[in-house]
Order: sequence, then structure tokens, then C-alpha cells
Amino acid sequence: MTTVDALRTPDDRFATLPGWTYEPRYIDDLPGYEGLRMAVHDEGPRSDAPVFLCLHGEPSWSYLYRKMAPVFLAAGARVVMPDLFGFGRSDKPVDDSVYTFHWHRNSLKALIERLDLTDICLVCQDWGGLLGLTLPMDYPDRFTRLIVMNTGIGIGKSPGEGFEAWREYARTHPDMDVGALLKRSTAGMSDGEANAYAAPFPDERYKAGVRRFPAIVPTDPDMEGVETGKKALKFWSQDWSGESLMAIGMQDPVLGPAVMESLRSVIRNCPEPMKIEQGGHFVQEHGEPIAREAVRRFALA
Repeated sequence: MTTVDALRTPDDRFATLPGWTYEPRYIDDLPGYEGLRMAVHDEGPRSDAPVFLCLHGEPSWSYLYRKMAPVFLAAGARVVMPDLFGFGRSDKPVDDSVYTFHWHRNSLKALIERLDLTDICLVCQDWGGLLGLTLPMDYPDRFTRLIVMNTGIGIGKSPGEGFEAWREYARTHPDMDVGALLKRSTAGMSDGEANAYAAPFPDERYKAGVRRFPAIVPTDPDMEGVETGKKALKFWSQDWSGESLMAIGMQDPVLGPAVMESLRSVIRNCPEPMKIEQGGHFVQEHGEPIAREAVRRFALA
């Protein structure tokens, strides 16, 4: 086992998190990741309940789901919100090269197996979808539902000019102001909420994941993750038999309506999407009605 050099964000950075009351449990012995601590916000009943596995993207963390989790919990479900390594309250490897598609994917597989999650509704957006949408094919008996928002499956093609502009921005801003980015992307976000998104990153040393993720989106045929993405695409189009809900932040310039309609066309039996007209890329900021519609549509209320 190779030791990974990582930083741990001080707890006092998370002292003030508007709208967020959940404390993490920490797992530091995931097979293959021993010594790295993953933060998992795990709420609700531990057995005999559907599970909402909420996967965030870049550069956010589980705080992104603060408007959806209460709805799921009120319906009697369990809500599991892990912070990916490099984000949130999880440890942050300092070497950019540590961040690879399968390194992150395998950490999520290890978490699902450790918690022995079943009857899972995958809730995903951005990198939460790039990774998360490749998981059900490995666990078809564990996943039963899907909520998919502003994301895609990496199969060796670029989502378009908007994404390429974002990738270049991330490349040229290694000390990206995460709070300012989220606030700029979401009308009406308060300074306190923007600060909560910035909390995991005291300085540039903590931002290897923020820098790295745009570069490793599988947009070229020879990139890591492409073959996995192609297998996932086949699964969703041919083998998926669960229920699905798609919600689209219509103001997203990167993974907006055209990208999402293309994704919907390959998800078997995916109905017409919810269109969140004022929602941008981080559509979970308008997440309460999405969560309520999911609970209604999945007959969990």
C-alpha cells in the first residue's frame, strides 16, 4: 500500500454552515484507501428504508444537498452524502496526480460495500454523475432509483464549448475562489452560503481536486474512464429497470438542456424532465421541489 500525502481541513472552518445541521461520520480504513479519512453524512434509519445516495461534484461538497436531504428524511428514507476525497470534510491528497477517474470510482464502490447499501436511489450531478452513473452496472441489485441533474457520462467526447471554456478557466486559475464561483453561478446565494462552499479550502494547497477534476473528465477516446463510461451507457440503455427522475438547471452553460436531453435519450424509460428555469449548473440550490417531486413520483410519501 502506498501512503498518500494529504491535508485535513481544520474543523473550525466548518463552524458556520447556514442551513446545514448534519455532522459527518469518518471512515479511515476503506480497502485501498487506508489512512485517508472520508467524511460521510449519514442520516435517517439504518435498515428497512430506501437510501438516497447523494453524490456531489466539483468544486462542491455535501452541503450542496442541504435543500434536498430534509425532504428525503421526512419521507422516512436514509440519506447518505459522502464528501469525495479532495472535497468537503474528507482528506485532500496534495499531489494532483492522485486524482484519477478510477481512484475516485473505486472509493465509492468501497463505501457502498462498507455500508452495505441497498434499495439505493442514486442522486447525482456534475462529477457525482460522471462517477455515480457508472456504479449501478456493478451493483444492479442494489440500485432501484435515479435522480439525475446536470451531468453526463464520459465516453470520449467533449460536452461542447462551454465545457472547454470551463476546463481552460480551471487550468489557469489553480487557486480558484470557490465561494465566488458558486455565488456567481447561483442567483440569490448569500455570503454565508458561499463561505460554506469555500470552507474546505483554506488555501491553494487544499485545492488539488478542484484543479484536477476538469482536466480528467473523459472527453478524449484514450482517457481513463472512457471504457467504463461506454459500459455504463450500455447498461442505462439496455439493462436499467428502475425508476428515474431527471431535473435540468436550464441556465447551465456547460451541462445544460442539450447535454441533458442527450443523456435522457440513453436512460431506459426516463420520463420527460423537470425543467428548473432559474436553475444553473448547481441545480440542487433549487433542490427542494426536485426532492418533493421525487418522493411523490417514487411513491415514498
